[in-house]
Amino acid sequence: MPSLFEAAAGSALGVVTAQTGSVTQASSKSTGVTLNNVAGAITMNNAALAAAAEVTFTVTNSKVSAGDVVLVNHGSAGTAGTYVVQANTIADGSFKISVGNVSGSSASEAIVLNFMIFKAG
Repeated sequence: MPSLFEAAAGSALGVVTAQTGSVTQASSKSTGVTLNNVAGAITMNNAALAAAAEVTFTVTNSKVSAGDVVLVNHGSAGTAGTYVVQANTIADGSFKISVGNVSGSSASEAIVLNFMIFKAG
């Protein structure tokens, strides 16, 4: 069985392309998405997120289990430094992502979030 990870001198450690995917939220920033890959990109809906507001949505993912570690960050699009992002409520088959607007004004940007699941044990 081929490795799911690539590692080479001078290269970043990560999953092979076949294990990644992407998805776009359909109707709002709180709309859940389904992406059954160990890593991927989620393009959020461009609905407004008020200053100091937070939104949470569910990612349904058959690769995640309770106890795994999910790393997520604001990868691209939108204004750098405007958002705080975290994964939480990690369970068998799903996790949640919370996005907070830490700027002083409303933001209506379709930001891209990158995530990766690290298996526990």
